[in-house]
Amino acid sequence: MTRTRGRSRFALAWRRAHLRWVRVTQPVLGPFRARWRRSLMLRTMTITGLVTGFVVLVSGVFILSSISDDLYTSRRDQALQDSARATLAAQHDLDASDASNRGSLSTLAESVRRTVRDTSSSQMVYLRRQPGQTTFPEAPPPSYTNRMLVDAVSPELAKAVAADTQPQHWQSVTFVEEDGTTSPGIVVASSLSFPAGAGTYDLFIGYKLSDTQGTLSFVQRTLLITAAAMMAFIGILVWIISRVVFRPIRAAADTSRRLAAGETDARMPVQNDEHFDMLSEGFNDMADTLQARIQELDEVSEMQQRFVSDVSHELRTPLTTIRLAGEVLQGQKDGLSPGQLRAVEVLGTQVDRFESLLGDLLEISRYDAGRVLLETEPTNLVHLAHEVVEGLQPLSSSLIEVRPLGGYAPIDVDARRIRRIVSNLVGNAIEHGEGNPIVVSIDSNASAIAITVRDWGIGISPVDVDHVFDRFWRADPSRKRTLGGTGLGLAIAREDAAVHGGTLEAWSRPGMGSNFRLTIPRADGISAFMSPLPLVPDDVEHEDGDPQATGGWLRRPRRRTRKEKRQ
Repeated sequence: MTRTRGRSRFALAWRRAHLRWVRVTQPVLGPFRARWRRSLMLRTMTITGLVTGFVVLVSGVFILSSISDDLYTSRRDQALQDSARATLAAQHDLDASDASNRGSLSTLAESVRRTVRDTSSSQMVYLRRQPGQTTFPEAPPPSYTNRMLVDAVSPELAKAVAADTQPQHWQSVTFVEEDGTTSPGIVVASSLSFPAGAGTYDLFIGYKLSDTQGTLSFVQRTLLITAAAMMAFIGILVWIISRVVFRPIRAAADTSRRLAAGETDARMPVQNDEHFDMLSEGFNDMADTLQARIQELDEVSEMQQRFVSDVSHELRTPLTTIRLAGEVLQGQKDGLSPGQLRAVEVLGTQVDRFESLLGDLLEISRYDAGRVLLETEPTNLVHLAHEVVEGLQPLSSSLIEVRPLGGYAPIDVDARRIRRIVSNLVGNAIEHGEGNPIVVSIDSNASAIAITVRDWGIGISPVDVDHVFDRFWRADPSRKRTLGGTGLGLAIAREDAAVHGGTLEAWSRPGMGSNFRLTIPRADGISAFMSPLPLVPDDVEHEDGDPQATGGWLRRPRRRTRKEKRQ
């Protein structure tokens, strides 16, 4: 139990430390990580820089180590040769001396120390009698020229000289000055035999390596500056090469982006490279083909629009003639049989529907051609909704209720087009509401006004909801029609909403009815707004993942060009 609690505390502490680390480093590393994931050029330059830096670091360490070893070895060999020469000169003086008493031996020791200083490049000399020898009263005492040499002699070096296995022994030491400063050095030890039974003396000669250390520091600084300059040069070189290498890729991305934005004349430039030029030629050929197809479609679309507009206008003349003939027949209905009366009524109904269809076709052709002009005026949408409902209530066997939750303030809209939207929505609710009540709600907020039309009819599937605004589309082609629609009402309604900068959306589920929502911004300068009414009705359980279940943020739709509408 204790071990488990200890592990839990450790895991909790580790998690807190990790979260603290993420919180501290996120502002710095977050943008770099995002840039790292999105930029191939950054990844290439970073990896190249790291590899190059590693190579330069390894090379610098190897060169510095080699130079340091060579300098130290050379200086050590020089010190050994210098010490050997001084030791031979000193031993020659001892062998030639006939000193036998204390005074002469002391003078001889001073002469030996002076000879060592004169024949060597060092001024640090330490001469002492080897310990453990038979007492000789006349033997001269130890003498030295510098105290830090005495402190630098280690017991290991003294034992090695006393063993007398080699003529010379050396050791790397650190000399400590009186002011506390240190400097590297070498102590070379050898043996001298004094006359008159004075015994064997140890000779220690110290060599400072400050000059060698200075040379090595200079080499280090030079290598560091050279490495920094090399890294900067390599970084600039990699950046230039990356810019050159990725230039064709950037050109291809820019050209494809311009082509996707509608610039059909965008082409990739030649890059003077075999493979990239092949890519440019293929891309440009594809763009030429696409441009030709778009031009063909534009021509066909214009022909279709002219055809629809011309046919609609041309059909008005015979339609007017048929209407006049129908009115004449209706004026003479007293002398007609019941079958003929029914035919006259059907004729009048179909003429009205035909005229409505021609009007809708002309309106659609105006939207496709981009020749729609708004005639705005301050309009109270609550009053407008009441007028529409009062006009359509006689056509419905169910109650149509208007719930004004807000939206009393007038806004500048084209009242005729907004009235047409609401009439289409209420008419569809009457058509497919199966006799159930219909609720028209109006509400507003600081940025927008919304109108929803809710019915409790049979509803349609979520897949079909995406097609309710398509032209001439029906969820059930065999469904009866009580109002004689043309199949273009919702398509025109969405265009009417878009030309006001608003949105028209639909929600429906089988057996749960439908809900249509019209949202219009209060002013032209509003680019984003939230609908004050939910798209999913309050009496329906909201579905997971529905972003507009409670009236999500909407973007003001951009006015589409003629070319975009044709595409």
